[in-house]
Amino acid sequence: MSTSAAPGRPAARAAKADPNDVSALSFEAALAELDGIVRKLEGGSAKLEEAIADYERGAALRRHCEAKLAEAEQKVQAIVANGAQAGSLRDMA
Repeated sequence: MSTSAAPGRPAARAAKADPNDVSALSFEAALAELDGIVRKLEGGSAKLEEAIADYERGAALRRHCEAKLAEAEQKVQAIVANGAQAGSLRDMA
């Protein structure tokens, strides 16, 4: 018995993908999507179930953006701590 997909057909996934998984998004893409969700929710035209799903997606996007910003801040702090001479970041602090 073969578990490979027929030629031209994608393999079936064992588990359904999490729609709130935003880990592959860049900061910019996540922020743009979050902005769109906020505008949509502020418009108030979505049905309740759709608004709840959008809110959940927005919360996941917010957490992702916060994590990306924290990661960037740590990298900048490491550069400053290592005495990098790239425009003397210490003078900006």
